[in-house]
Amino acid sequence: MLSTLLASATAFPEVELTFPNLFGGITLSYYQGFELFGIKIYWYGVLITIGVVLAYLYAMWRAKDFGLGKDRMFDVVFVALIMGFLGARIYYCVFQTLDPNSGMSFDIVTTFTTIRDGGLAIYGGVIGGFLGGFVMCKIRKVNFRAMADIASLGFLIGQCIGRWGNFINQEAFGAQCSPDWIFGMTSVDIIRRDGLEAGALVHPCFLYESVWCLVGFIALHFYSKKLRTFDGEIMLMYLAWYGLGRAWIEGLRTDSLMAGDFRISQVVAAACFVVCTVLVIVFKILTEKKHIPLYVNTEACRALNEADEKAEEQRREKKLAKKTEQAPSILSEDAENVTLNDDSSESSKSSKSSEPETVSSEETETSESPEAANETTETSDETDESEEQ
Repeated sequence: MLSTLLASATAFPEVELTFPNLFGGITLSYYQGFELFGIKIYWYGVLITIGVVLAYLYAMWRAKDFGLGKDRMFDVVFVALIMGFLGARIYYCVFQTLDPNSGMSFDIVTTFTTIRDGGLAIYGGVIGGFLGGFVMCKIRKVNFRAMADIASLGFLIGQCIGRWGNFINQEAFGAQCSPDWIFGMTSVDIIRRDGLEAGALVHPCFLYESVWCLVGFIALHFYSKKLRTFDGEIMLMYLAWYGLGRAWIEGLRTDSLMAGDFRISQVVAAACFVVCTVLVIVFKILTEKKHIPLYVNTEACRALNEADEKAEEQRREKKLAKKTEQAPSILSEDAENVTLNDDSSESSKSSKSSEPETVSSEETETSESPEAANETTETSDETDESEEQ
């Protein structure tokens, strides 16, 4: 399998990326994807998929801590993922077409459908995911704020892993940095795209953001276990944390979505940090004053989970009843087979028992024949004596 992937990878151009100041200098050579059954698969998409799967598994693992049923949560996550992808694509296409320097068509529909040209914006994904999740939470009777908390932790996992797709594609890098910067990187493609001097180093923005998301996930994971005071707190903290880091990192990038002289993602990130930080403080004060419990500790949560457990138990009982109904027919068939086997065995026994009787009759006849022979002999002797006289 590995040899097949390595052979199919040659369908992609080989690229190199160098970190000259890291561990005495590191040069990485790799392909950006591979072919499977004639289909080109990019590592960027594979890494995003891995991030989504790990985020989902984490959410299922923590569902009970937030008072959420796994079946209901699956429905919400499924719709939120679809809406998140659409939101990320729409956000990117809208602002790319509005940017006069992007060189893209103003036909948003055409731009949206040319997926192989790339283009996903994380803030569009967050907006689309939250909107889709909100609608499904209403339909499936799931507490949206509790769901948003656990989804935010999943977002951090997905972003931490997904950013390495930018590393594979050699994108989302920053402006030129100091030649002594330990994390400075360079490649032929980067120098050509940015028109830099040979050997110039740039900021690995994908690495900064990946590490930033990892630190945020670890901090919020432990915070959510013991210190969470109100539903929606983790979501607000996530938006504030990510907004703070993104506002700084976006200022280093050279491929930002622009609206005039403003970097769209940087403006949104800064606004998220300020607004969400204020909201965390306000809601903490209100929660302490009004003694509002977490959803997981409410009677409504317990009642809903008990109803789900009863429904699941009823489904199991129905399945068991169906199996029980099928069991008599199976047993009757087995009984008929046993009866047929008994009849056949009895008939075989009777046929075998008749053989000894035949043999015994033959033996009787055989045993009687010597006596008859003796009688014949005696008669012949008497006849001979009478003739002599």
